[in-house]
Formats: sequence, structure tokens, C-alpha cells
Amino acid sequence: MNKMRAVTQRSYGGPDVLRIEHLEKPSPNENQLLIRVFSVPITAAGSFMREGSPYIGRLAIGLLKPKHPISGVCFSGEVEEIGKNIGRFRVGDKVFGEVLFEGGTHCEYITIEEDALVAIKPESMSHAEAAPICDGHLTSMNFLTRVANLQSGQKILIIGAAGSLGNAAVQIATEMGAHVTAVCSPGNTALVKSLGAHEVIDRTAIDFTTGDAVYDVIYDAVGKSSFGDCKNILKVKGLYMSPVLSLKLLLQSLLSARSKGKKAKFSATGMLSKPILKQLLHRVVHTIDRGKLHTFIDRKYPMDEVARAHHYVDSGKKRGNVVLNIV
Repeated sequence: MNKMRAVTQRSYGGPDVLRIEHLEKPSPNENQLLIRVFSVPITAAGSFMREGSPYIGRLAIGLLKPKHPISGVCFSGEVEEIGKNIGRFRVGDKVFGEVLFEGGTHCEYITIEEDALVAIKPESMSHAEAAPICDGHLTSMNFLTRVANLQSGQKILIIGAAGSLGNAAVQIATEMGAHVTAVCSPGNTALVKSLGAHEVIDRTAIDFTTGDAVYDVIYDAVGKSSFGDCKNILKVKGLYMSPVLSLKLLLQSLLSARSKGKKAKFSATGMLSKPILKQLLHRVVHTIDRGKLHTFIDRKYPMDEVARAHHYVDSGKKRGNVVLNIV
């Protein structure tokens, strides 16, 4: 059988631009793995890419339409075939990873270079739990360790703590010895506390930007606030950071870069060099293997319900991760 099913988008827009198509099954070259994909995450970042938003991002993914018709960047699956030069992996290995700017992962089979961002799946995790690792886990590890250089004893405020990035950030920051205050809706308080948050603020009842508490680091995992909103609750040399790109954040980052006081920062984790990404991923997996980092799954959808999964993510009600089962 030389055909495979794939989730495609031929234009930018809402969830209904997504289709299930039968495309040619890829074949690995001498330096590639052929992976049978089992599970993939449906993410907020994926929604931005589906919409082609912000427009500046289209410079990388396609100006008028997506360069690659298959959606998705993260995956978990099993090695089905290897090229003749492959040395690290074997047929049957359970793996997970990320493919950026080289084609999508929301399909039954992908090929990936052996030296790309691909690793052996942690034994403690199912494919559904491993699929989002290179989304929330990896991104939050980058922000907390490289961008913030978070230290034990520091105070961090995590906005959007119930989401994929926020879930991971609460666990990572707690493991690093920071004092974690989480912002979320009241229905997610128990979940966020179970992940290790020391304090939880109900975003529907309290304006956290006007409180007396001040923080060394503010991590807005969902991009719902701004550096200006949060300046008053940052310490003298405090840092505001977010993975959600906007022109406002970009300008604030540039303007505050040389400041000896409060700063704003943005980082595009997926654009980091391969060696740095591999170092971050190694730290993520090590934390998972020690039982200090888990994947919380909100919902799972079959491949045929991909548009429904996107609608749910777009609703803003997602807790943790949403997974699409390809098998």
C-alpha cells in the first residue's frame, strides 16, 4: 500500500479548512527514519499556524497559503523502516519528536533525519502522553532555564497555568525550587495545585496585576497580559516573558533589552539551533524519567474528528493537552 491518510490544509483559516486526504506514503532516504505515527497533539500554536497568524510568521510557513499541506509538527510513533546509514535507531523503536518547516506530522507516516529532533519515547509514557513533549514541555523548559535562568527560591507567576505550556511550567518551576504562583480559572485550581503550585489565583475573581505580591519572573504562557500590565508586580530586575509572539511584545523586548531594570523577552523555541534543542529535550526527558514531569491529557480525538479537536482548542477551554490519535 503506497497511500496514507493525512490531515491537510490548502489555505489559512478556521478548523473547517482541514481535510483528510490520501497522499503518497513517504520513503526514507539513506539518512532517514520512516515512522508510523500513533499520536499527535492539537495545540494553540497549531491554531496560529492554521490561521497564518501573526502575519509575520507567514515568512516561514508560507505567505498566501501553507508551504506544506500536511498540518502539525509534533508526533509519537514507531520506527517502521530505516535508511542504510542509520546508527542510533532500530526498526521497532518507540520514538517521539518534532518536525519543523519540513512537512507536517498529522499523517500516518513521516520521514525524519536521524540527527533531527527525535528521541526514544520515555517508557513511563504512552504515545498520547509523549506526543506533546516537544510542545509544552520543551517550550517551557526553554523559557524557565534559558530565557529566565530561574533560580531556586525565586518567585514566579505563571499565567495560563492550566494549559499545555502552563502545566509543564508549574511542574518544571517547582522541580527547580522556585515558589510558584499560578493564574487560572476556578475550575482548574485543583489540577494546578496537584502539579505543585504553591499558590493559585482565580483569574475571574482577582486582578493579579494590582496585588501586593511581586515576582522575579512572570511567564505568560497564553499571551493574555502584557509587559505594561505586569510591570508593577515585577521586582526591580524582574522579567516578563511569553512564547506568544505579538508586535507589542517584540517592541517591548527590543526597548527593554538594554535596561538594567525590568525586561520583557520573547523566544521562538522552534527556531533555536539543533544542539540547543537537543540539550533542552535531554533535560525534559531526564525530568520525566525521574517522575517530576507528567503530561496531563484533557481530551483525545480520532483522526476523522480533527476539525472538532481544533474547535475545542480554539474555544479556550482546553486543560493541559488535546491529542489526535492517528491509529
